Amino acid sequence: MIVNGYEIKPDADLRGADLRGAILVGADLRGADLDGANLEGADLRNADLKDADLWGAKLQDANLKGAILRGADLEYANLWGANLEGANLYCAYLRGADLRGAKLEDANLKSANLKSANLKSANLQSAKLQDANLKGAILRGANLKGANLKSANLQSAKLEDADLEDADLRGANLYRAYLRGANLKGTILEDKHQREQFLN
Repeated sequence: MIVNGYEIKPDADLRGADLRGAILVGADLRGADLDGANLEGADLRNADLKDADLWGAKLQDANLKGAILRGADLEYANLWGANLEGANLYCAYLRGADLRGAKLEDANLKSANLKSANLKSANLQSAKLQDANLKGAILRGANLKGANLKSANLQSAKLEDADLEDADLRGANLYRAYLRGANLKGTILEDKHQREQFLN
């Protein structure tokens, strides 16, 4: 498949490619090198980006609903406002990624590295975040209602005004997490020690 003059295929070298607004629904880009590519506003619904290199890629307002991003490198990628609803981001590398306002409802972020990522006002309702690294992540005003955060690392995470109603935090590391103004109604905690950690 040729899009905007670029060949779209597995393991393609698309470093720095200009794919703004491209229609890439269901595209097979497994292992593709998209380092620094501009995918702003691209339609990547159900695309397979497993193990793709998206380091520093521009994905603002991209539609990644149902996309497979398992093991993808998204370090410092700009995903501001992107639609990642139901996306598979298992073990994805999202350290420092800009995910402000991203739609991540029901997304699979198990074991994902989200260290220092900006998830301000993101919708993570019912997201799977077991064992995810959210150390120092910005989650101000994020919707984490019903999210599975079992054994997640939330050390020093900024969760002020976040909605954690019915979120599962059993085994999560909450050391120095900032929770001022957060909605904690129905939050599931494991034991007395964790509750004390949570409230301090």
